[in-house]
Amino acid sequence: MKVLVTGTAGFVGSHVARKLLARGDEVIGLDNLNDYYDVGLKKARLARVQAYPGYTHVNADLADRDAVEKLFATHKPERVVNLAAQAGVRYAATNPHVYVSSNVTGFLHILEGCRHHGVQHLVFASTSSVYGANRDLPFSEHRPAEHPLTLYAATKKANEQMAHSYAHLYGIPATGLRFFTVYGPWGRPDMALFLFTKAILAGEPIRVFNEGRHKRSFTYIDDIVEGVVRALDT
Repeated sequence: MKVLVTGTAGFVGSHVARKLLARGDEVIGLDNLNDYYDVGLKKARLARVQAYPGYTHVNADLADRDAVEKLFATHKPERVVNLAAQAGVRYAATNPHVYVSSNVTGFLHILEGCRHHGVQHLVFASTSSVYGANRDLPFSEHRPAEHPLTLYAATKKANEQMAHSYAHLYGIPATGLRFFTVYGPWGRPDMALFLFTKAILAGEPIRVFNEGRHKRSFTYIDDIVEGVVRALDT
C-alpha cells in the first residue's frame, strides 16, 4: 500500500512512518522542517525514516497549494495520514497566523488532494484540547465538543468539521483521532516530560501551573501508533 504521511520529521509522524515501512508499505513523507523547536532533532528523526528503501521524502509546506497538488498528482497515494500541524497551545498567543496557515489552509489542501485523486481513507490528527470547557468526565467522543478554549484547539475542531463535510459531499472516508498528550522516545522537547526531566537534571525548580493542583492524562507513543495504523487499515 502507498501511504502519504505528513509530518514525518515530527514526533508521531516519524513513528507512524517507520511502523508502516517496517511492515512493507511504501511511504511518501512530507515535512517542511520548520524551526518551532530544534531542527536537529527533526532531522535525526527523519534520518531514521529515510533508512528504509520504501521511503520518499518531499520537503514542502502544507500551506503551499501547488506543492501539495503536485505531490498528489505525482505519487498518487492510496491512503493518507495527516499528522503535520502547528502544535502547542501557548505558542498561538504570539503566532496565531501560522496555526490557520498550517492547520486550516494546509488541511484544506489535503482534503482537496484526497478528493481529486481517489484516496481510499484519510486519517488525521485532532486533539483532546477540542473538549475545552466540557466538564463531563471522562471525555467521550459521543459528547459535544463545541467550546474549544484555545486557537490551536479551534483549528483542530475546524479540521473535524471540514473532514465531515468532505466525507458527506465527496464520499471520502475520513477518521479524526483526538490524541491525549503523547509521550515517549524522540518526543517533543517543549512538552512537560522533557521540561521536567531537564530541570531535575540541572537541579532547577519545575515550573507548575494552577498552584500544582493539576492532573493530566498521557498516552505512550506506541499505543498512538497502533491506533493510527489500525484506523488506517479499516
